[in-house]
Amino acid sequence: MAEQAQFEELARQLSAVGAVKRDLARILPHDCPAGSAAVLTLLGRYGSMRMSKLAELLAVDMSVTSRHVAHVAERGWIERSPDPADKRSRILRLTPAGEATLRDLSRRSTELLTERLGDWSDEEVDQLIRLMTRLRDSFGDCRTAVAHPRPATAGPAEPLPVAAKAATAPVGSAARAPTTPVLEPTTRTPA
Repeated sequence: MAEQAQFEELARQLSAVGAVKRDLARILPHDCPAGSAAVLTLLGRYGSMRMSKLAELLAVDMSVTSRHVAHVAERGWIERSPDPADKRSRILRLTPAGEATLRDLSRRSTELLTERLGDWSDEEVDQLIRLMTRLRDSFGDCRTAVAHPRPATAGPAEPLPVAAKAATAPVGSAARAPTTPVLEPTTRTPA
């Protein structure tokens, strides 16, 4: 098992991942904030779904999800249609314009990563992907995890770094559309 000092350094490095997320957010089109990009990414990755499922994947409440959905729907990137199984619910799906926007987001992210990691070998990039996937798997689905009790001798809890919260972004391969880094809100308030 790793030494305490190694875990402390890892925590510092994970906090620095926020800079990567900020750079990825800066390349988004002006009319596509991070929450909108997350909605498009998740619909591209998982396909059509109810808003309740989208809220679960975003790990935000329904009011925040509704605002993100309204934003992308106003731009014609998604359509909302009645759920045949429950007429009170809506099914969200990407439109052709949404798929085009998602491809643009993927292109922008890929270009930034290509620029910033241009001096990395293919093996180093593969290793980073493997290790980040393993790290994510080690934490499981943090959206539904129960808080771990602290030992009685522990002091006050330190706030979770934004980068650690960002590690809760869903990970998976896209069977339907290009993947884009999910730039999800990291708090339960709108971005």
